[in-house]
Formats: sequence, C-alpha cells, structure tokens
Amino acid sequence: MKKILIIEDDQIVANIYRNKLAVEGYQVEVTLDGEGGLKLMRNFRPDAIVLDLLLPRMSGVDVIREIRSEAEFSRLPVIVFSNTYLTNLVQDAWKAGASKCVSKINCPPKELLELLRQTVGGGDSVPHSRPRSAGKPVVMVNGDADAAFQADLRKTFIASLPGTLGALRASLQSLVKSDTEVARLKHIHELYRRVHALNGNAGISGLNQIAHLAAALEALLKELYEKPKNINASSLRTVAAAVDFLGFLFERGTQPEKQEMPPANILVVDDELISRRAIIYALEKAQLPSLNVDDPNAAIQMLSERQFDLIFLDVDMPGMTGYELCARLRRLPLHQKTPVVFVTGLSDFDNRASSMMAGGNDFIAKPFLFIELTIKALIHVLRGKFQPKN
Repeated sequence: MKKILIIEDDQIVANIYRNKLAVEGYQVEVTLDGEGGLKLMRNFRPDAIVLDLLLPRMSGVDVIREIRSEAEFSRLPVIVFSNTYLTNLVQDAWKAGASKCVSKINCPPKELLELLRQTVGGGDSVPHSRPRSAGKPVVMVNGDADAAFQADLRKTFIASLPGTLGALRASLQSLVKSDTEVARLKHIHELYRRVHALNGNAGISGLNQIAHLAAALEALLKELYEKPKNINASSLRTVAAAVDFLGFLFERGTQPEKQEMPPANILVVDDELISRRAIIYALEKAQLPSLNVDDPNAAIQMLSERQFDLIFLDVDMPGMTGYELCARLRRLPLHQKTPVVFVTGLSDFDNRASSMMAGGNDFIAKPFLFIELTIKALIHVLRGKFQPKN
C-alpha cells in the first residue's frame, strides 16, 4: 500500500484530500504544520508528500529544503499546492526541489489522485458500489462518483458562506479601526488566515471565481503583512473592495456551470512607459490580456472603434488629463458604462477618490503593488460577467 503524507494547515481541506485518497487505497497521514510534517515524515516514511506552501511557523519552501537535505529523502516526490499569484514563492519552491507545483484552484481531489497515480502508482483500492432500487449493487463509474463527491463538497461549502462572510467583514472592520501598526498587522494576519482557508475550500469545491479572487486577496494580504510600509489608503481600499465583492460572489457566483473566467478586453492609457508596463504586468498575473497606448487621442480613436471591458487611465497626462479622456469616452455609445479605473499619485489619492470625478468607477494610487491592481481588474472583470452588456 502506497503511503502519502499531507502537510496542510487547513484541517477541512486536509481531511477532504485524506478521505478521497484513503478510499482509493492509499495509506494517508495528515499534519497541520511544517515542523510536525518533518517529524512525521521520518517515522511514517511516505512514498510521496503533498505540501501546502503557506504554512504557520515554518514555510513550505523551508520544509522542502529540509527534506532535500536528508539523503534518504532527497528523491522523495514532493507535490506542492501553490497560489498562482505568489509567483516568487512558487519559483522558490522549484529551486528548493519541489517535484510538482499545482494550483489549489485547479487541483480538486480527482486531479490530485491522478497526479499521485502518475508519480507513485495507484493505491490498493477496490471497486465501490451503490445499491439500485431493486437491491442489486452496481459498480459506480468513477466520473459519476467524482461528480457526486464534488457536488456534495460544493453544497457544504455554499452552506458555510454566510458565516464566512460575517467573519471576513468582522476582521476587515477591526483592521479599518486599528490605530497602531501592531494592531493593523494583527488584523491583517487574521484576515489573511481566513482568506487562505477560503481559497482552499473554494478551489476544492470547484468554485473557481471565488477561489481566484480569494487567492489574489491572500497574496495582497501576505505582502501587506510582510511589508507594512505598503499599508495605505489605496491598498486598504482595495482589500475592502475585495471583501465586499466576495460577498457578491457568494450570492451570485456559485453556479457550477458558470465558473469559467470570463474573457476580457482591457485598455491601458498612460504616457509613462514604466507605469504602463507595471499595469500590463499586473494584468498578466491574472491572465488578463490588454492593449496599451501612451497618447489620449489615440485612445479615443481605439475606443470609438471597439468595445473594451475595462479601462485604466493615468490621471496626469500632457495634452489631455485622464478626467478629460473619461468625459469624452462616456459620450461614445460603446463606453457609456465601461468601468474606468483612474491611476493617480498617492499624495492626491484621498481627495480624488472621494470626488470620483468625470465618470470614473475607481482609483488606485501610484506606486501600487502589482497584486493590488490585479485585484482591481479581477473585481471589475468578474462583475461585468453578471451585468448586461452596454
């Protein structure tokens, strides 16, 4: 019997994977932190390890390094659960010696099972049966069993969403009211742990839209916790907007047949090359393609010829400000309701964000975190999926 060790700090997610693998004939042990995982590895001597990168006390990357430093485990297969928005962490995992890196969003239990079969072989499972009404047992087709299992997970997850939203909003309110850096970091970490759990549970339930946004928010909160200097009015506003939109998705984004990420056409207008590249890179993190121009007049020409789903406008451009450009594009039939996000300096953020001038929908302050802008884009693109076209 093949032995699998799961190192995952979310007890619910870990149990779901353990139960699925046990049914398929694997001997499975679970531990909730890296230090405990290393101790159990030496006694249990697994054939493979399934490892979450984001663990308390000892990171998944450090766990991999420790595994590879011990000769008898230097070739042990280590399958890593990653957050696709934490690209640097994933690269560190590869360098440390991960065998496979898979996104939690795209790795439900049946996908992990197939990956383990390819890596270490199958377990010692036997066909499972269910009775017909006539009383005769029939072998349950694997696809049907997986679909029923996924549907049951989704039902349980959806039932938990009101409580999850209440906890997220309570953590956010505590964060907003914090008046010291120590208090802010405490509440950011608390919110991060809640969003981390949400990311894993949404992914395992097949609710990809919630999982994508939760994964991006998790990455932003992690960066704010590690680099407190980036906590400002703009980043906190983005955190609040993400929590608010998660509530929207909890109500309207749980249909299993509508979980694909919507295609998007995005236009970026900014006369500064470095700023423009930063916006494009942030959009690429969410696999959102974009077109970009540095001339507002060229932008007006493009906007008159084709429809975009989202527009980023620099506020301070020579010849035509972002506000003036927004006022003009609002007169175009294709873009009367297209979301517009203004990009402005941090020193002007509070005044400009409170005024929402010239028909814009949102603001973000320069210098921005890449993942902050990614979240802005995800919110507007996903919201557009639930609204009628212009």
